[in-house]
Amino acid sequence: MAEVKVKVQPPDADPVEIENRIIELCHQFPHGITDQVIQNEMPHIEAQQRAVAINRLLSMGQLDLLRSNTGLLYRIKDSQNAGPVSFFLSKMKGSDNQEKLVYQIIEDAGNKGIWSRDIRYKSNLPLTEINKILKNLESKKLIKAVKSVAASKKKVYMLYNLQPDRSVTGGAWYSDQDFESEFVEVLNQQCFKFLQTKAETARESKQNPMIQRNSSFASSHEVWKYICELGISKVELSMEDIETILNTLIYDGKVEMTIIAAKEGTVGSVDGHMKLYRAVNPIIPPTGLVRAPCGLCPVFDDCHEGGEISPSNCIYMTEWLEF
Repeated sequence: MAEVKVKVQPPDADPVEIENRIIELCHQFPHGITDQVIQNEMPHIEAQQRAVAINRLLSMGQLDLLRSNTGLLYRIKDSQNAGPVSFFLSKMKGSDNQEKLVYQIIEDAGNKGIWSRDIRYKSNLPLTEINKILKNLESKKLIKAVKSVAASKKKVYMLYNLQPDRSVTGGAWYSDQDFESEFVEVLNQQCFKFLQTKAETARESKQNPMIQRNSSFASSHEVWKYICELGISKVELSMEDIETILNTLIYDGKVEMTIIAAKEGTVGSVDGHMKLYRAVNPIIPPTGLVRAPCGLCPVFDDCHEGGEISPSNCIYMTEWLEF
């Protein structure tokens, strides 16, 4: 009876495991490795799988591609860039494929993070297993959980060394997910006070009206510098934060803004333009109709009955009518 030979097909290797093995080889041979070296070390890995792993490592900036007399060489980045990779390898050593998969999903989410529900959807793992993996990764200080202002009872996960995006933390206006209304009001008052003082100084100069008007303007950088020097904020404020406060003063009718051309490199300019603000006082008290919220509403053009923004569900209109 003829002998029947059965060809055993090796199981597909985990992509993360292939990448980690390639990085380890590069550390063993710091001058670079050829594709033949990789093939010899991983004979059961198909050429296509090796190519996908190498291309991913190149795109992530973990490997350099060099040309030599013997052909192409793959070399680990210099010591500065190799440090995090070595750190990752040491921390993930002994981890199973499921843990590496969850780590990769969280890494892809960047500094905006990802909810455990979305990790479950992408990994197709049971929730109990995901919770166990997340706890283990947190204990290794590979990832961290951050509370999101978008949902008070939910946490997003991101890599341990990342600074959370403003959309997650709420920026300077939030502290432990609570909106700091008193802090915003203090900033509002101080910004307006600075512009009022500048306007009064311009009027007292006794120069012609046009020069007085131009002198009463201040750039957002000047206002930002004034607030920083006051030391009233425990968090670091950006010019964008101050411009947000100034915009509320514009909506309240206390401040007006103009945009002028500015030379490249001028402090406070963006793309060759600079925003200037000045405090304004109405000559006569406005009539009731002019004081309606619609007059200064920034989404006036999007407001219509039956839409997401409409007069019937406008809280500002309701408060004005009650007043």
